[in-house]
Amino acid sequence: MSRLAQTAGLTDIQREILATVRDFVDKEIIPVATELEHRDEYPDRIVEGLRELGLFGLMIPEEYGGLGESLLTYALCVEEIARGWMSVSGIINTHFIVAYMLKQHGTEEQRAAFLPRMAAGEVRGAFSMSEPGLGSDVAAITSKGIRDGDSYVLNGQKMWLTNGGTSHLVAVLCRSEEGHPEGTAPHKSMTTFLVEKEPGFGEVRPGLTIPGKIDKMGYKGVDTTELIMDGLRIPANRVLGGTTGRGFYQMMDGVEVGRVNVAARGCGVAQRAFELGVSYAQQRHTFGKPIAQHQAIQFKLAEMATKVEAAHAMMVNAARKKDSGERNDLEAGMAKYLASEYCKEVVEDAFRIHGGYGFSKEYEIERLYREAPMLLIGEGTAEIQKMIIGRRLLEEYRFQG
Repeated sequence: MSRLAQTAGLTDIQREILATVRDFVDKEIIPVATELEHRDEYPDRIVEGLRELGLFGLMIPEEYGGLGESLLTYALCVEEIARGWMSVSGIINTHFIVAYMLKQHGTEEQRAAFLPRMAAGEVRGAFSMSEPGLGSDVAAITSKGIRDGDSYVLNGQKMWLTNGGTSHLVAVLCRSEEGHPEGTAPHKSMTTFLVEKEPGFGEVRPGLTIPGKIDKMGYKGVDTTELIMDGLRIPANRVLGGTTGRGFYQMMDGVEVGRVNVAARGCGVAQRAFELGVSYAQQRHTFGKPIAQHQAIQFKLAEMATKVEAAHAMMVNAARKKDSGERNDLEAGMAKYLASEYCKEVVEDAFRIHGGYGFSKEYEIERLYREAPMLLIGEGTAEIQKMIIGRRLLEEYRFQG
């Protein structure tokens, strides 16, 4: 185990799970990640290995066939997986946001219908909130779900859907006017719909089209797509929780889990960048000695390691806060903001340590350099995190005058 980013107070079971995941990452992910990433190839064998390890059911309660582990355990596993290849952690994250939303907000019929199959990895989850013209303004959603007898008809275009092609179940946020008259606050007229579909691209069910993968700078391998609904009809019992108008709150609850995940991904990528940097610095010689013996490089390594340690501590704190049942939007926002920013900085420093070789696709740091920017915008930009943090601080430190 690495000397950095250790977590105090773990149970024997948690340590065993993490050791198993780390061994899997070292043997099955790191050796093939860069090759698969350069080909933008979906990691079928890796995903099947994660399924066999039971990771698709890690946070799903035991009564539904999962392992019933905590968000902390999950976040630490994500950290290890992202250390190997960040795209794989994205496949797991989107699945778990949907599983978490079902566990917390679904009806008993919905939980029984989906969670056992999700725990087994037979049903893969994705969630869809963003739209082409939306950005960070969730209240501006234009996709609609209109009641028609015992079903709803959904229309609209969604964007940035991770697992868009490989998923079987998508949690889709739409505007629903039923029971919410004109003038209702936008966030109170949104509903999460559970949309079942076949994996693949094109028209995957009547009224639902998943175009081909979006070509991205990094974060390759995982399928990121649009989702187009044109007269998509789904039964009324596929409204998450059975009641319309609660979708915004359900999605925000899921995004808090997602922000802890993105923080964990940032920690994992930063750890790998540090490992690559400190290793290369001891192999590369200039002026008659390893560059690790030059004070300038030692200072850089010291800064990198400190950032890895600080980000990990904030991520662990945010996960534990959520596990305690307390509100954690402040902690999750801080962790996501710090971890993603530090990840970018640590990766860039490792890139600088590699010198000209860092620009070569033969070296792993080149891949990390393209992956890190996604964390700056995923699950909310730095500006959104700072807005959340600032508002919560003003609630906590309200001036008494």
